Amino acid sequence: MLEVFVQLCGGIGLFLIGMTMMTDSLKDMAGETLRIWLSKFTGSPIKAVLSGIGLTLIVQSSMATTLATIGFVSAGILTFAQAIGVIIGANIGTTSTGWMVAFLGVKFSITSFALPLLGLGAMLKLFSQGRVALFGMTLAGFSLIFLGIDMLQVAMSGFAERVDLSVFSSRSLIAQLSLVLVGIIMTILLQSSSAAITATLAALASGAIDLQQALGLVIGQNIGTVATAIIAAIGSTANAKRTAAVHVIFNIISAIFAFIILKPLFLELTQNQRLMATWDNVVIVAAFHTAFSISGTLIILPFIRQFEKLIMKIIPDKTQSVLCYLDQASLSVPALAIHAASKVIYHSLYDVLVMLKLAIQEGRLPSKVRLLQLDEVLIQVQRYLEEMSISENEADQQRLMAMLRLMVYLRVLRSDLENITLAKEIRTQPAIYQVGLDFVQILDEHLKEMDDFDVHKHVLSLNTELSNLKKWTEDQRAENREKVLQYIAVNQLNAATGLELLAAQRWLDRVIAHAQRLANVLVENSRKPS
Repeated sequence: MLEVFVQLCGGIGLFLIGMTMMTDSLKDMAGETLRIWLSKFTGSPIKAVLSGIGLTLIVQSSMATTLATIGFVSAGILTFAQAIGVIIGANIGTTSTGWMVAFLGVKFSITSFALPLLGLGAMLKLFSQGRVALFGMTLAGFSLIFLGIDMLQVAMSGFAERVDLSVFSSRSLIAQLSLVLVGIIMTILLQSSSAAITATLAALASGAIDLQQALGLVIGQNIGTVATAIIAAIGSTANAKRTAAVHVIFNIISAIFAFIILKPLFLELTQNQRLMATWDNVVIVAAFHTAFSISGTLIILPFIRQFEKLIMKIIPDKTQSVLCYLDQASLSVPALAIHAASKVIYHSLYDVLVMLKLAIQEGRLPSKVRLLQLDEVLIQVQRYLEEMSISENEADQQRLMAMLRLMVYLRVLRSDLENITLAKEIRTQPAIYQVGLDFVQILDEHLKEMDDFDVHKHVLSLNTELSNLKKWTEDQRAENREKVLQYIAVNQLNAATGLELLAAQRWLDRVIAHAQRLANVLVENSRKPS
């Protein structure tokens, strides 16, 4: 029995490692494509469902899709209504694993193919970079999945010889509910419905369980997937909790329908010689799993707007802070995490420029509370960056470098705010004040809103104007300093006041130079596809 248990653990372990490797590699390979795809193809509930199916087929994990979707909503890429459709679609997409196992994993052994693929994948990973290395990881993960399935089948054959599961063969309600409970526990322990369902299919193929037991386990395993979503949402944003709530409600409604109607229907159809009696039991379970999710979709889809309003009412969003974009779920997709952090940095940069503009133009200095809020954002972004993994996708790496450069200039401009009281001194001296007004006018013309940071023509003209202003201030620096000294002498100002005026001139020159360098980075970033 110990040998069977060891093989069972080993098979599940290989499957989970393979699934994780394949999922992570596919997400990195897709990179920014995931964000662009979902932002474009979720305009209606049906499109959102299809996008959820497609995304899950790509990354081969409904939980990865769920976590990514939470991040997309938090980053403002998707509305909550669109996220509902994607989550529903993910539940359909994840049934592809069952079909893959049914037709490839248990129908015939592909161990002889899996081992060479594993070797090839390892070689590609070791001796290449970028997408080729990621493809190697995908191959290796795919191979480990089927090696795990093969080991599971061997273990389940031994399990069937040593353990009597006839107690669960009864058609009684208690026995059927017990199977559902076992399925829930399996998914919670394995933290993967795909692994739990694969173990069930292997057990069915080896004769350890019968069809009725397999269907009951699959219902429970589908319910069990909500545990990970609930855990991920604890202490998270309202959007994360709402998306987890969608996952929970959808799976429970689908499970009730499957338990009451679909399961008896499928068992009845298997007795009908004209329909499914000749089907392999493993294929029947895969079909049941798909029908399970599609039925839940058909039940909920017509009421998706009402569903949205209900969940938003139950879980209101009380936080309006820009930090809501830094959702932990976004970290599951490197491209999304970069986008989320960039959005917060853009927001903070715009906030700093507005502070500078108001201080120079109107003499309105930012309050200590506002500066403390800005500092808190910087701290949280820094912590978020520490948790962010570096993708092997070259495009994602370039976006990461661009984001880090923006972060550098955000810190530089924040340091300029330490001496923002000098803006009041600028307003007392005509020559310096005119330079300050020129700077403010450029900001007003080219940065009317935060979204302008991503518009190439806006940031290009901003950079051109700031470059001209910077060059002019450098050329006129000595002359302007002379005007300041004359102003001090004519107005008989004391030395301390004169020193403050000269410091104000230097401060304004630094602010203009830093803003111009920031604009240069914005121009480079805006050339890249968003």
